[in-house]
This record gives sequence, structure tokens and C-alpha cells, in this order.
Amino acid sequence: MRERITTRRRQLGATMRKLRARKGFTLEEAGELVGVSKATVSRYETEAGPVRWIIIEALCREYGTTEVERKAIVALAKDSKQQGWWRPYADSIPESMDLLLTLEDDAVRENHFSCVYAPGLLQTRAYSTALQVANEIQLAPDEIERLVDIRMKRQEILLRPKPPRMWAILDESAIRRVVGSPQVMREQLDRLLEASESSHITLQILPFSKGAHTAALGSFVIIGGIEPALDVVYVDLHTGSLFLEKDEELDRYRLAFEYLQAQALDMEASAAMIRRARKEL
Repeated sequence: MRERITTRRRQLGATMRKLRARKGFTLEEAGELVGVSKATVSRYETEAGPVRWIIIEALCREYGTTEVERKAIVALAKDSKQQGWWRPYADSIPESMDLLLTLEDDAVRENHFSCVYAPGLLQTRAYSTALQVANEIQLAPDEIERLVDIRMKRQEILLRPKPPRMWAILDESAIRRVVGSPQVMREQLDRLLEASESSHITLQILPFSKGAHTAALGSFVIIGGIEPALDVVYVDLHTGSLFLEKDEELDRYRLAFEYLQAQALDMEASAAMIRRARKEL
């Protein structure tokens, strides 16, 4: 397993590439502006080796970032060697999950659309275990337990003194599909109701009655940084995961989420639907 510096460097590099592209600078032009070589700018935009945060700051100024955005990027550069809470689980985490945890560890807000199952941040242990057991790739019991441990640990970001602001929209199928057993599902629905009462979590249900909708192709998460320019979209696919960061990609998913917010039931009606689903189990 590669060091966590790879995931932070990947995020930093992607951000620096994006900022340079936004200004239309070549690698050589960017380097000349801050007195470094084309090769140095290129290296800072990849996963190759450490970076000097003072150069990162200088580049950010030339790229016209806001003060808040610049501070966030410099902090990312300074913390590039920091080890995350998930380091003890490194052997069990694929690269895509490693990057997701890195991004999520720094997130100030997360917008989730879940079209099949409850969001990972709101799953109970029994529900999460049942999902792993149902995986088409059969896992040993200890592997399942380890993966579920990671998911439960991941949820602790919601218990921080300053947790990320979470907005979750669930397709009705996510509360109707019985995962594990009726008892497991009742506990999961109770967890959703509990979450809906939290001051930093907004939960909406998109009912079947709305028919086709803008995000019918899959679940996604918009992971928000201090500034919108640092946002990343995580798309959960059956065959893997995608991380999208281009402005046009971000705009597309932001717009999709806005449409979903408008189509979904309000918080009170959503909670009422969850209670009905629970009663019917």
C-alpha cells in the first residue's frame, strides 16, 4: 500500500492543474511567473515527491485564487505527509477509497444522492455488514468485519466539534429495499430518522411518484472544500469509482443536485415516509 502522501499529493496536484488550466497558462509560463522551472511546476501537479508550500502559495497568487482558497491549498501542501486515521487499515483499502477518505477528512460539506442504499455515513453496522455479505465477490468473515469497521470509523467525522454539513437525498428504493432482514432494516430506518433530527444533516426522500429524474444513472457525492473551486465529485459505479473535478463536471452535478432537492419531499414529509416504510416492515 502506498503512503498516504500519494492521496494528498494527488489531490494537491489535481487542484494545481485545475487552477493553471483555468488561467490558460502553460507549464513554462506558470514557472516563469514564480521563478521555477517547467519541470518543477509539472512535478507539483503530479504525485512525484514533496512540495515547497511557499511555491504553492506563489502559484496560487498568480492563478488568482481567493485568500480562503489559497490558505486551504497551502494547508494541504503543508499536511502532505500527515497520516490519516485509516492508516492501520491500509491493506484493506483500495486506492479509490483511500482518496475518498482523504478528501472527506478535509470536507466542510457533503451532498449525497443515494439511489439504491443508505449513504455509507448513515449506515448501521448490521446494515453495512449485510451489504458486504451480499457482494458478488465472496469475502471471508474477517475481511467483511474489517471493511465494516472502516465504514463505522469513517462515520466519526459527523461527531466532530465542527462536522461537515451533510445533505442527503435518498431515492425511495433506498428505504423500501429490505437489506439483511426486516429487523436490520427497521434499525437502519431508525438511524435515518435520528440523523434527520441533527442540526448539521438534512435528509430528503425522492419518492417513486416523481418518476424519471435527473440523476437516474447512479449515486454520487459532491465533496465540498472551503471554496467551491476545491470541490470534487465522487461517483459510485458498480465497476469502480470516478473522481470528477473539471468545472463543467462540477457544474453538471451541482445542477443535478439542485433539481433533486426541488423534486424530493421536504424534511418533514421525508421523515413521515420513512416512518411509514418502517411501520410496513
